[in-house]
Amino acid sequence: MNFYIETNRFILREFRETDLDDLFELDSDPEVHKYLGNNPVKSKEDIAKGIEFVRQQYKDSGIGRWIVEDKETGEALGWSGLKYETSDIDQSKYYDLGYRLKRKHWGKGIATETSEAAIEFGFDNLNLKMISAAAHKENGASNHVLQKLGFKQTNEFLWEKEPCFWYDLPLSVYLEKTLQS
Repeated sequence: MNFYIETNRFILREFRETDLDDLFELDSDPEVHKYLGNNPVKSKEDIAKGIEFVRQQYKDSGIGRWIVEDKETGEALGWSGLKYETSDIDQSKYYDLGYRLKRKHWGKGIATETSEAAIEFGFDNLNLKMISAAAHKENGASNHVLQKLGFKQTNEFLWEKEPCFWYDLPLSVYLEKTLQS
């Protein structure tokens, strides 16, 4: 399955083996993993496995995260998009919005712009009724992005003993926000 979505500044596309170096730069950075369990990737072999994992999600679920590619430079800045999740804990199934960017690209509105495209794709192309997301309680930037996108905090939980917020964005809220803009 080939994914290709354009925003004003970016191309969202499927993961490729050629993204290895950019993804290693992203996921080997301890600062990027500060709120993700503090476990940065140590090898490119782990990144290669991750790329295959995401590509398998495209086949199994029809969706997975997308590479965020800068239109001007062609650089892979990180990833953004939806993922179909199944919880082993409570057997729930949901579509999760997520994003991860190289530190040098933080604070430029990339997560917001690419997430808007992913949300639109989810509601318009996948006919979703709800999109969910989570963020570490202390990750102010990520919590701000989710709230700006219209997500409402609906719960708190512990992930790997760390406090996190759970967010939901129902289709009705998305449609209302779309009509207002």
